[in-house]
Amino acid sequence: MSPMCMYTAGDDGKATDWHYVHYGTRAVGGVGLVMLEATAVESRGRISHQDLGIWSDEHIKPLRRIVHFVKAQGAAAAIQLAHAGRKAQVKDAIVAPSAVPFDENSPVPQELSEEEIEKVLDAWRQAARRAREAGFDIVEIHGAHGYLINEFLSPLANKRTDRYGGSLEGRFLFLKRVIEAVKQEWPEENPLYLRISAVDHVEGGLTIEDSIKIAGMAKEAGVDLIDCSSGAILPVVPKKIFPGYQVSYAEAIRKQAGIATGCVGLIDDPSLANEIIGNERADLVFLGRVLLRNPYWVLQAAKQRNREYEGPRQYERGFK
Repeated sequence: MSPMCMYTAGDDGKATDWHYVHYGTRAVGGVGLVMLEATAVESRGRISHQDLGIWSDEHIKPLRRIVHFVKAQGAAAAIQLAHAGRKAQVKDAIVAPSAVPFDENSPVPQELSEEEIEKVLDAWRQAARRAREAGFDIVEIHGAHGYLINEFLSPLANKRTDRYGGSLEGRFLFLKRVIEAVKQEWPEENPLYLRISAVDHVEGGLTIEDSIKIAGMAKEAGVDLIDCSSGAILPVVPKKIFPGYQVSYAEAIRKQAGIATGCVGLIDDPSLANEIIGNERADLVFLGRVLLRNPYWVLQAAKQRNREYEGPRQYERGFK
C-alpha cells in the first residue's frame, strides 16, 4: 500500500480510530506491506493540520496500536517520515532550502540556516526512534513531490551557495545527512526505503539521469530500496499519464544504480502488476488509489487468477 495522505488526524497529529480501521482493513484485505501516510517529523513539517505526526513521544502509542493489528493480519507495517518544507500549510513558520515560494500564491519560505538544518536533522533522528519504538518493520524517507528533501535535491528550488547547494552532490548532502540521522536509530536489519521524484517534469529540473546518480549515492549511504514517483516540485503535471507511466523510472534506476526499486502510478490491473515483477522492472509494486476504492483488491485479484490465497476465513465465501 502506497503512502497516501488522508487528512483525518487532529491538530495534535495523533492517529485515531479512523486510521486504525483504515490501515487495518487493508491488512485484512491481503496487502503484504501497509505503509502509513506521510507522517511529519516536525509540527511545522505538516502539509496540513490534519496530517499525522511523529514529532512527539505522545504519537507512539496510537501508532503502535495500528502496527500491532496490521502485523496480526500477516502484513508488514511501514511508515513514511516526511517534512513538507515550503509546501506546508500550517500556521508555523514555513521553511525551505531557499527563500523561493512554490508558486505565486504561496508564501515565501524562510531559508534554513545551517544551524537550523541541524535541528531538522535531529527531528528526523528522533522520528526514526519513535518509529522503531512503535514497532514498524520499515521506514521510508519521503524525498519526493516537492517537499523538503525534494526541494534540496532540485535546482528549481535549491538556490543555496553553501555546501548544501550547487552541484548534485551538494544538493544531495541534506538527504545524505537525513539518511545518516535515521540510521542512528533505525535497526540495521530493518529495511530503509527512500521515495523520490525521479523527474521534475520541468525544464531545468531533475532528470532520470540525475536520479540514477541520487539512487547510487543513497544506496552507498545505506538505503535499501528506491520508491519511484515523479513531479510536484512545481505545480506542473506530466504531459502523459497512463497505467504504469512511472514504471520506466523504477526500471532505469534498478538496472543502472543497482538498487531495488518500487513503482507506483495507475497500477490497478493485476496483469500489469505481475508483468512488472515478472519482467524484473521493479521489485515492489505500490498500489495507491485503487486500494482507497477497494481495500480487498488483493483478495479479489487472487481469486480472479485462480490462485490459492489464505485470506481471512471470514471473507472466503464472499470472494468465490
